[in-house]
Amino acid sequence: MTKHFRRCAGAVVFNSSGLVLLGNRIDVLGDNWQFPQGGIEENETPLAAAKRELFEETGVSSVIPIYTDDTPSRYEFTDEIKQKFRARGIFNDGQDIYFSLFFFVGNNSEINLNLPSPEFKSYCWETLDFAVANIINFKKGIYQALSQRFAPLITQYLDTLS
Repeated sequence: MTKHFRRCAGAVVFNSSGLVLLGNRIDVLGDNWQFPQGGIEENETPLAAAKRELFEETGVSSVIPIYTDDTPSRYEFTDEIKQKFRARGIFNDGQDIYFSLFFFVGNNSEINLNLPSPEFKSYCWETLDFAVANIINFKKGIYQALSQRFAPLITQYLDTLS
């Protein structure tokens, strides 16, 4: 049986302190932190999708694009999540996610989670290590790899500002 993986884009936004923007998912109990992410629409680039999803989920648009993955990171949903999706007519087994890295040039007043269809109940600025430690288990591997790729890019970019 062939598995189906949805094309997806993720937005990793960092600030002048080197901290990344994380959202606490609204659809689960407790803390479940992640980067803004969502599906790539037809004829949309991963970068454009990441910028769109970032704005749709957080209201943030004051960013400078730094880097976008050329190849996606793949993760598979748990059986429980697949069952919930299939009951709603969604037959994805997981996602192929292209991460984009952005530098935040706005201020926190731009962040707006009070949206018509909110994804997050709260947000925080934290370290990449915090993101890896606090992501749901089935995404942990891709967040670890992302941290290894993006940490040097964040440091390099911040060094150009000083």
